[in-house]
Amino acid sequence: MATNATIYHVPDISCGHCKQAIETEVGAVDGVESAVVDVDQRTVSVAGSASDEAVEAAIVEAGYEIARP
Repeated sequence: MATNATIYHVPDISCGHCKQAIETEVGAVDGVESAVVDVDQRTVSVAGSASDEAVEAAIVEAGYEIARP
C-alpha cells in the first residue's frame, strides 16, 4: 500500500502531555509509520498507509478534535 503524508490541524494541542498522548494513540494505528506533533503549530504530521478515518479516530480517542477548514 502507498505511503501518504498528511497534516491534521488540532487547535487544542498546548503542551508536552498533548504531544505524548496524540503520538502514542496515533502511533498505535495499523499502517502509521510515524506520527509527529508540533505543539507550536498545533499540527499532527502522519506518514504511512493508515486511512484518514483511522488516524482521525485515534486523535479523537486521545481526547482532541481536528479543525475542519
